[in-house]
Amino acid sequence: MANNTRTISDIAKEIRADWGEKVNFAAKPYLQAMLSLNTPQDNYHADNGRSVVLYFLCNASTYRGEKAKSLKIELKTLCGIK
Repeated sequence: MANNTRTISDIAKEIRADWGEKVNFAAKPYLQAMLSLNTPQDNYHADNGRSVVLYFLCNASTYRGEKAKSLKIELKTLCGIK
């Protein structure tokens, strides 16, 4: 991982702080899981980090705004998702 690349958990902390109490119930377990991941190759139980991020993104459609868009792009870039 490049020195200027943040970890999944760093991005997840920022999402949690920004989204606050309005986190979608379907996205919440994946956001919680992302807090324990550093890279897309890390495992969370039976899923790899990339899968956890994909599940989060699929359930985070109600997380909107410029900051949300930027953080989602950062997650996608980190995980190689187009």
